Amino acid sequence: MTGMNENPLALLPELFLLGGAVAGLLLGSWSPRRRQGLVRWLATATAVGGLVATASARQGETVFGGAYAVDTATTAARAIVLVSVLLALWLSADAVAGHRRETEFAVLVQLGGLGAVVMAGANDLLLLFAAFLLAGVPFYAVVGWAGDARATEAAMKYYLSGAFSGVAMVTGVALVYGAGRATAYPALREGLATAPAALAAVGLVAVLAGLAFKAGAVPAQFWVPDVTDGTPAPVAAVVTTIPKVGALVGAYRLLDVAVPADVVAWPVLLAVLAAASMSLGNLAAFFQTSVQRLLAYSTISQVGYLLMAVAVAGRAPEALPGLLFYLAGYAVTNLGAFAVVAALPRARTLDDMRGLARRAPAPAGALVVCLLGLIGTPPTAVFLGKLTLFTAAVDGGMAWLAVVAIVNTVASVFYYLRWIAPAFRAGAGDGAEQPVARRATVVAVLAAAVSVLLGIGGGAVLPLVIGGLVS
Repeated sequence: MTGMNENPLALLPELFLLGGAVAGLLLGSWSPRRRQGLVRWLATATAVGGLVATASARQGETVFGGAYAVDTATTAARAIVLVSVLLALWLSADAVAGHRRETEFAVLVQLGGLGAVVMAGANDLLLLFAAFLLAGVPFYAVVGWAGDARATEAAMKYYLSGAFSGVAMVTGVALVYGAGRATAYPALREGLATAPAALAAVGLVAVLAGLAFKAGAVPAQFWVPDVTDGTPAPVAAVVTTIPKVGALVGAYRLLDVAVPADVVAWPVLLAVLAAASMSLGNLAAFFQTSVQRLLAYSTISQVGYLLMAVAVAGRAPEALPGLLFYLAGYAVTNLGAFAVVAALPRARTLDDMRGLARRAPAPAGALVVCLLGLIGTPPTAVFLGKLTLFTAAVDGGMAWLAVVAIVNTVASVFYYLRWIAPAFRAGAGDGAEQPVARRATVVAVLAAAVSVLLGIGGGAVLPLVIGGLVS
């Protein structure tokens, strides 16, 4: 191993997340319960510090023996995860304030976010698996954070699903190592070029099974509806957003840098998974009446669109910038939709949304923007992200996948409108006193505004995420 760069400053954004979690745990341990909110403010400060460090970080290098890449993809993942952590901390503020485990919530979200960032930058199979665990264990605890029967059941399902996926992934890592005789991506690519194709293919499928679990994609999506519907909205927002960022960027890097497409036909496999995810998610969402369950299937369908970029990784110049921009737009918009749900703790079904525009115009406005954003209507960020990915799919020789995605987008209008329409209808809830969480509402409105601003300013933002992967 030569040319090892062990400069810890290259990992400054990651160190901000880790330092914020450790310092928050210590601060919470020595603070009375009524002052636990200080931990949230500390986490906010360290996340902002991490964003500043991300903006000033040097790019285009690998560190720690080439195990970790600091490039455009890692930088974008850092920024998306840090902003997501900030939004998650504050959309949950009304629900967790004064709770006896308020400190633990903030600490676990930061540690899970750290795992997602490391997954995105991992340039070695062993580091990728370690990041998989770091992005999993804290979130298993977060899902069970509420401590009631529904949350406990959801946590058990999430944990068991994660355990099976972890076993599959570590088995895949062993098989890929056996085939390629290396774990570092550049050396692995050379080794796999002459490896037995069947062994490499089985190992790769097992590794992708673990990443599909983190992303909530077919065929490892089975946990998403039950976990999302069984936990409080702020927790559901976290587990359906932050791990996805790391898993999808990590999968893109693994396939583009380490696995030759002429040895294992992964583009076809990823295209099939993309089509299956978007179709299953949209069809299953059609007749849902629970708002959180509807959003759960929405997240599965969104992963399908995002996997289009992974399917054409390295074969279309728009693939990586499209993936990163779409992830940014999706994260903000999805968190905004969940923030609306968190702002209305008694509204669990579509019928509960009747008359929302009259009794709570701010959450209603944010809801309309976020749901239209998830459809992909202009001028929201997801619209530009989808447009870029459709172009990438065509340029990458998968025009059929773009057609499937367009059909799915049109079909998704139905169930998103099923949620928007009751908000503008008169109903039994008109005039009734229903609590509206103030801070979650502010986050929802802010997220909706950012979604629109990203869409309008896409011409300026997209060039920032153009750049190749280093290895």
